[in-house]
Amino acid sequence: MDHLLNLAARLGPWAIVLIVLAVVVLPQSIRILREYERGVIFRLGKLQGAKGPGLIFLIPVVDRMVRMDLRVVTIDVPKQEIMTRDNVPATVDAVVYFRVVDPNAAVVKVENFWKATSLIAQTTLRSVLGQSPLDDLLSQRDIINQKLQEIIDKQTEPWGIKVTGVEVKEVALPESMKRAMAKQAEAERERRAKVVNAEGEFQAAEKMVQAAAMIAKEPIALQLRYLQTMREMASEHNTTTFLPLPIDLFSAFSKK
Repeated sequence: MDHLLNLAARLGPWAIVLIVLAVVVLPQSIRILREYERGVIFRLGKLQGAKGPGLIFLIPVVDRMVRMDLRVVTIDVPKQEIMTRDNVPATVDAVVYFRVVDPNAAVVKVENFWKATSLIAQTTLRSVLGQSPLDDLLSQRDIINQKLQEIIDKQTEPWGIKVTGVEVKEVALPESMKRAMAKQAEAERERRAKVVNAEGEFQAAEKMVQAAAMIAKEPIALQLRYLQTMREMASEHNTTTFLPLPIDLFSAFSKK
């Protein structure tokens, strides 16, 4: 700084004026924008458009720049108290992903695009989930997320905002509803178990009928089954052995 002042003293008063202007004005005239940033320029209050990235030159006092970030940002939608279509109270929250695609519209057409997008997300969340039954809210989350994204994106499109995704994070139910759903699930499991058991007994009975029909056609099969049973009993080392005898053996004695 002393070197500049000594140089200005040798050059004269005009040099001092130029140096002061360079020190004061240049920092206000030059802006450097990153790759993901754009600068919306206003000249005497009139929109000039978005510029960047890179080095931007502004006219001091005349130009004003609003810096805009084009990266995807997230908004946590606060928990909302809703009533589903089948009159079940629930508390839900969500997260919204969006980015600025038109910096000019995001600055000119809405005062605060962050707040506006958040409020629209809250009202849309209550409206859409209030029209859905509880079963859809718990089992068809992807369809509901897609519907929320389409509605919010359509409403924020005039502001230069693109909604890239909406995710319902949590659905909190009252304790009484949780107990009722647990009882319903337990009853459903018992019903399935009884159905499976009944189907097993039906199939077993069907196979036995088929086996009896085959034995009736071939009487020798009964003798083979008798010998197989005797072999199984002999291999178990039992102290008591039961010998089943066919009634046909005593038919001759009964006739006499």
